[in-house]
Amino acid sequence: MPQTTSKVFDEIAKLMTDAAGAMQGARGEVDNAMRSKAEKVLRDLDIVQREEFDAVKAMATKAREENDELRAEIKTLRAQIKVLK
Repeated sequence: MPQTTSKVFDEIAKLMTDAAGAMQGARGEVDNAMRSKAEKVLRDLDIVQREEFDAVKAMATKAREENDELRAEIKTLRAQIKVLK
């Protein structure tokens, strides 16, 4: 009897392990499907991707810095013009 009970528990443990593995696989498939669906919805809404946003942000920062430099240069040139007049 103890050996039979042990085999039953071994089989139950094996079934539980297999079920857990199947659940993990199903979860992965559900995650992929949800991610795919969310990406499609975001594309349809014409939302900017993070990489594009970061690129435009970097361009705006650079333009702002160049603008500040040019503004300072103009200020210096105007001061020099006043001295020459």
